[in-house]
Amino acid sequence: MHYGGDYNPEQWPEQTWHEDVARMREAGVTMVSLGIFAWARIQPAEGVFDWEWLDTVIELLHQGGIAVDLATATASPPPWATSAYPEMLPRDADGSVFWPGSRQAFAPSSPVYRRLAAELVTALVERYKDNPAVVMWHVNNEYGCHLHYDYSDNARDAFRVWLEAKYGTVEALNAAWGTAFWSQLYTDFDQIVPPRKAPYSLNPAGLLDFKRFTSDTLLELFRMEKAIIRSAGATQPVTTNFMGAFPPADYWRWAQEIDVISDDCYPDPNDPESFRASAFARDLMRSFNPDVPWILMEQATNALNWRQTNAPKAPGQMAAVSMQAVARGADGVMFFQWRQSRSGSEKFHSAMLPQAGTRTRTWREVTALGAELAALPELPRGSRDARVAIVFDWQNWWAIGNPDHPVVLDYPSLVQDWYAAIHRLHVQVDIVQPGSDLEGYRVVIAPQLYLLTADDAANLLAFAASGGHLLVTAFSDVVDENDAFREGGYLTQLGGALGIWLEDFGALVPPTRATGTGDSAGATAASTDGAAPAVPGQMFAPIASQLGPITGTLLAEEIHLAGATALGRFAGGRRDGDPAFTVNSHGRGAAYYLATVPDAAGAAAIAACLFTEAGVEPVLAGLPETVEAVRRGAVLTLINHDSRPATVVVPAGAVVGGSDAALSARTAAGGIRPAGELTLDPFGFVLLNTEI
Repeated sequence: MHYGGDYNPEQWPEQTWHEDVARMREAGVTMVSLGIFAWARIQPAEGVFDWEWLDTVIELLHQGGIAVDLATATASPPPWATSAYPEMLPRDADGSVFWPGSRQAFAPSSPVYRRLAAELVTALVERYKDNPAVVMWHVNNEYGCHLHYDYSDNARDAFRVWLEAKYGTVEALNAAWGTAFWSQLYTDFDQIVPPRKAPYSLNPAGLLDFKRFTSDTLLELFRMEKAIIRSAGATQPVTTNFMGAFPPADYWRWAQEIDVISDDCYPDPNDPESFRASAFARDLMRSFNPDVPWILMEQATNALNWRQTNAPKAPGQMAAVSMQAVARGADGVMFFQWRQSRSGSEKFHSAMLPQAGTRTRTWREVTALGAELAALPELPRGSRDARVAIVFDWQNWWAIGNPDHPVVLDYPSLVQDWYAAIHRLHVQVDIVQPGSDLEGYRVVIAPQLYLLTADDAANLLAFAASGGHLLVTAFSDVVDENDAFREGGYLTQLGGALGIWLEDFGALVPPTRATGTGDSAGATAASTDGAAPAVPGQMFAPIASQLGPITGTLLAEEIHLAGATALGRFAGGRRDGDPAFTVNSHGRGAAYYLATVPDAAGAAAIAACLFTEAGVEPVLAGLPETVEAVRRGAVLTLINHDSRPATVVVPAGAVVGGSDAALSARTAAGGIRPAGELTLDPFGFVLLNTEI
């Protein structure tokens, strides 16, 4: 279990480095990420390299028993590079230059940037590929973080090449983009520019392809650096840090290229529900590729600097969200950064070693967590404990984010709303693509799957036909991979299995408007009609009445039954009495459709009903909503995310980790805790091996 953080010794004099290593050993640090923003220090001029300081730092760390995740330092070009080659600077959609003076001031498709980055990485790897301290390579940093999209001439030229490689002919592009609309027909690829500022709405298929191009371009940079590392003979694993559900980069594709998946995650202490958002990010990282390890590469020990208000973490909260990552599969817990900066934009960002030093609560909690992680036994990797999956797809995200839709839909928020509802039920979840292998799951929930390819639709239907429970929600199966309607209306691929057809989307006024009138969100409450559906096992018949009224938002679609049974109908408003929630037999399973977006209580009620029908059990029953229960193989982790103590009933197990109160519950006989009540302190946690 790696433990540590970003280390930036270039900000400090050499005498501080010796103190840093001593304090790292005291804190239990096992690894640091080194040199992420050190390009200017490593290479003070083109063709000139200064290795002495870096050699010294790496040797000091190695002598102290601290491993190095060595960065390629390409994330922030130095002033000499952008001064000599201003053509490498990126531009926004208006054509304005993003000037140096911050970070990430480079156009990802710039040939000059790529040349300079390649020269730096080549020299760095040649020098340190065989250094015993270097255990991992950290390529660049948070690709696209501050500059989601570049619209420069570099991007223009590369986008044209990308489009020609994809379509072959401009005629094929015209057909895919539907350029007959608004006189947009192209006769040459050289006529195409990125989706820069325009008088009105841009071509949606062009917008979608530009997002694909951007993700591919950033991935090209990673591949370039990884290829240099491997061609030099370096064998250490290679990583780059993700940022949760991050729009510009399709991490499903990226994850297949990365040896160790790593994530940067900063839940907001001001938000008492933020632990559910961070749980989603942890499950997403684990789900990307369960066969490779993942590391929580960045988080904060305490307060941040970049929100409007930056609340400190409560006592114990830092350890609680760290152990949440461990429970959900992480093999390392890291921070930004090791030592708090004295100057620069991030000087108010907390660190493992605060500005106020070792007398702080932060330092005490950092050293306590290091000791806790060091005491953990080896935990299983790649364990597949979930029987429920939620579909989350970047291609769909990009398409649903285009303008000119019936209603604006925040796709990642809608997906995470379902995740949060299930999290409150203490059911474990994997995140999947619509084309993922769904064998082993009992329930798959696909929220707002607006863009759905033929292969992905077939995969979802095969899951239901094989005995699974598939829930499809409003505004799904609307367009193809080019963001164009298919012939025959909507739900053309899933409608037959769902037993319905869709006539209209029925956008609602926002929930903040007056409710109770014909066009209000509140007037679209779905209620069960009590009818017993003719599906295997009389699905929902025994429990349909338990659903109760469900408030729908955003959409109240006009759907028509074509074999399905209505489990709920709209009450009031335009759709009064029309089906709102349906089920249909499909093969050995069932396909459900929800024609609206439920509120939090409604999502939880619907999920609970599906889980009852599918035989999905919570990780542990009877827990308060703020207590998180997660299985990692045989290890059960319970975390109290509340500022008040929580009493839970736990099974018998060997206590393998926990906060002080939880650990004090060990019995004298080998650390085995019998089944029964356990009180978790505020932000307390316990890890139990239930295989005893």
